Amino acid sequence: MTTTEIPATMRAIGQDTLGGPEVLHEIERPVPQPGPSEILVRVHATALNPTDWKHRARAGMFLPGPPFVLGWDVSGVVVAVAGGVTLFAPGDEVFGMLPYPHGHGAAAEYVTGPARAFAPKPRALDHVRAAAVPLAALTAWQALVDTANVQAGQRVLVHAAAGGVGHFAVQIAKARGAYVIGTASAANHEFLRGVGVDETIDYHATDIAAAVRDIDVAIDPLGTDNALASIHTLRPGGIVISLVGADPERIGKAAAEAGVRAVNMLVEADHAGMCALARMVEEGTLRPTIAGVFPLAEAATAHALGDTGRTVGKLVLTVP
Repeated sequence: MTTTEIPATMRAIGQDTLGGPEVLHEIERPVPQPGPSEILVRVHATALNPTDWKHRARAGMFLPGPPFVLGWDVSGVVVAVAGGVTLFAPGDEVFGMLPYPHGHGAAAEYVTGPARAFAPKPRALDHVRAAAVPLAALTAWQALVDTANVQAGQRVLVHAAAGGVGHFAVQIAKARGAYVIGTASAANHEFLRGVGVDETIDYHATDIAAAVRDIDVAIDPLGTDNALASIHTLRPGGIVISLVGADPERIGKAAAEAGVRAVNMLVEADHAGMCALARMVEEGTLRPTIAGVFPLAEAATAHALGDTGRTVGKLVLTVP
């Protein structure tokens, strides 16, 4: 293993019980050691995603109960590489998503992860903006590109388009030449137009199933009822991709009756996807929007803001 100077212990944000943001507190724990094909990264910033506050608050998600340290998004600097790693060396700036869901632990000064969960950090982004990209943008990429293979001229419906996944999905679909319809509250419509949405819809005032037609791909981060409504917007052969585990029996039955497809998707760590996103950043076709930046010690404040469900873009924690 090749290393630079590394301390024995580190700070992290942990919790011992499920609950509100107040259960989060700063802890000290040993710096992890990278195993075969892994790297150790000094974290400069980590972003929050809805999965963070959902896992913090309730049982029944993917992880066993606490104690645990949450967080999957990482931007930082490689400080050690274990045997088998050829992509990176100490000193390299990287960004990536720890394997979801069991690779959590990014709300800390150091993390280990498979080398191929990371990519070189784009020079166009500082660590704060780079940390905002991985989980949300990979979700959008894997839905639109790997799953739906969106093509130029297709019509894409993005629900919650001002959110973390949503604003990346809009940009990825536009970069592939699609016509994008985005839903959000009316207050966020100017923002949606700024990231490339062709047609905005106020979901408070509009029945999506009645108002939207001839959609090729619908991205649903909201759940079963929204996925069912999206099925009625699809043209024959279209697809709705649910990102939050819609009821497979209900959406499968409704999709079969309508002559369309409905799938549930879970984001995966993905070196090729991260490299593709980095290229988009360098080309200027993908840019993260930052809703707020907080030091690691103020993670509870950031979580409380995330709990409101009203943030535009991503919340980021810096790790001094």
